[in-house]
Amino acid sequence: MEALKTSVVSYGAEPGLRFALLLDGHGCCTQLTMAQLGSWKPEDGAIWLHLERDHPAAAEWVLRKSRFDPVVAEALLEEESRPRVEPVDDGLLIILRGVCATAPEEVAEKPVDIDLVPLHLWVDADRIVSLRDSGHYITALRDIRLSLEKGKGPQRTGDLLALIGDKLVRDLEPVLDAMDEEVDELDEMIFHGDASQVRERLKQLRRRAVQLRRYLAPQRDALNRIEHDDAPWLAERDKLRMREVIDKLMRFIEYLDAIRDRTSILHDDLSTVISERIARNSNRLAALAALLLPPSVVAGLFGMNVGGVPGVNDTWAFIIIVAFVTITSIATLWVLRRINWL
Repeated sequence: MEALKTSVVSYGAEPGLRFALLLDGHGCCTQLTMAQLGSWKPEDGAIWLHLERDHPAAAEWVLRKSRFDPVVAEALLEEESRPRVEPVDDGLLIILRGVCATAPEEVAEKPVDIDLVPLHLWVDADRIVSLRDSGHYITALRDIRLSLEKGKGPQRTGDLLALIGDKLVRDLEPVLDAMDEEVDELDEMIFHGDASQVRERLKQLRRRAVQLRRYLAPQRDALNRIEHDDAPWLAERDKLRMREVIDKLMRFIEYLDAIRDRTSILHDDLSTVISERIARNSNRLAALAALLLPPSVVAGLFGMNVGGVPGVNDTWAFIIIVAFVTITSIATLWVLRRINWL
């Protein structure tokens, strides 16, 4: 065990390995290298190994050096999967979804992009192996790693699993708050903004709410199965914390349903506003056509190239026709206003 505590490595220094932590059982940890993992024994303490799922070095370790059941190893390396929990012997194969954000060193280069990405986990009494794709950055795992480095982290694998579930759900709250604020903003823009822009943003927001719910609903079921599992390394305190996480996740799912319903209502309101604008513009065009009808009729009659058109040789004829057209247009305008057309 002493040999395992002599090396210090930086985060992400080895290919395919984000970090490997040896828990001391008191909230602190020691960082390990890939080479040291080969000499690790359960008697040394629990370990937390975080890998890049799509890196060849990580896949090689999972398939050949982890001593996992082949079915478990293949499931951990699956490219796309929905949240679920499968008990295997004394361990749990867990697939969850976490909030992915831009890595801190990349924030200055591109805007922050938030999404739900898969997190594959194997948990037993002695180790937790977590895998996520390269290019993704799950803030929940970063926070737990930092707390362990400060000596204020989890002490057991069950404690660590419950904390991972808690942090994953916690990071959903700012995402949902941002979506709710966007709904409020679109509500204000419906009557004063660009209709095409509002329609496009509403469509994207509703699609995102549906997509988030598609993953959060099975994630709730997965966490619920963890809570009711009989694994000996899951303490009652871990299950109680998991129950609180499930309750919070259920509230978030209801929150998503409310956001989806609000976007549907706003879409209907937007359609009504657009219809009213079209009707109003149609009324204006019809009124304009009605105002131009008398001058058009008079111009058409007196513009015919046939004999017998009155006033051809009368110097007052043009003035009389202009006065007649003006009076007729004013009378038409008065009638349109009386019938509330304008």
